[in-house]
Amino acid sequence: MRRRTPARPIVAAVWLVVSAAALLVLAPISSVRAATADKQATAQKAAPAAGAKPAAPTAPVVIPADVRARIIAKLPGAQASDVAVSPIPGLYEVTMGGLIAYVSADGKYLLSGNVYDLDTQVNLTASRRNSARAKALAATSESNMIVYGPATAKMTVTVFTDVDCGFCRKFHSQIAEVNKAGVRVRYMFYPRTGPGTESWTKAEQVWCAADRRDALTRAKKGETVKGKACGDAAVKSQYELGSDLGVEGTPAIFTQNGDYIGGYLTPAELVQAIQESQKTAVAAR
Repeated sequence: MRRRTPARPIVAAVWLVVSAAALLVLAPISSVRAATADKQATAQKAAPAAGAKPAAPTAPVVIPADVRARIIAKLPGAQASDVAVSPIPGLYEVTMGGLIAYVSADGKYLLSGNVYDLDTQVNLTASRRNSARAKALAATSESNMIVYGPATAKMTVTVFTDVDCGFCRKFHSQIAEVNKAGVRVRYMFYPRTGPGTESWTKAEQVWCAADRRDALTRAKKGETVKGKACGDAAVKSQYELGSDLGVEGTPAIFTQNGDYIGGYLTPAELVQAIQESQKTAVAAR
């Protein structure tokens, strides 16, 4: 799968900003000065007097128990800790793995999509979704992954892969270049055809091999990997995690901050995508 095209930020507020700027230019200078004076006077009135006590912090919003119970009852697998207050009054945010949705207080309506702050142009949903993904990936031990690259690498990505995926094989054929570019790759299996299929069996064979790194490389070259059967528990848990994180195809590449940056990328494109993701994450804080 080629690189996914990221959603562009909403720019609906831009027209309003431009229009306001045009009106300001056309307004008489005296009006502008008067407006400025009014703003300064208002700011002075709003400023706290010297020695005045700061305002008490706003108490956190508490979700009513009956609301939480209704939402959980409607979403199989959801837990109390998955429900939180959303940026939109009347809707509650539900996080399950890397998936985020918004549910009405009566548990009747569910909205799936991105929520943007028009003042800052920040995708609030993406920020929360990436945070949830990063938490899930950080909680997964590397003993449940096949890792290429040193622990001291400047950048690390987690890649959900399929032995028979053409773009997965192309990506792995450049793994030495990826590592040389400063990127550590942590593989997890996501056989797209699902349990009981040939690709799933190949994933099991690689995982059960004495040298998983060598076995994965040989399997991606089309070679047959033989080894003792060790069950499908590991492949199953990796596959389920990928589903929870919203994997849409393979290779599915996630940064350490939980950003789903795409499918197949060349080593240079991968480094650029990681750097852009890091900059976006810092700007959203």
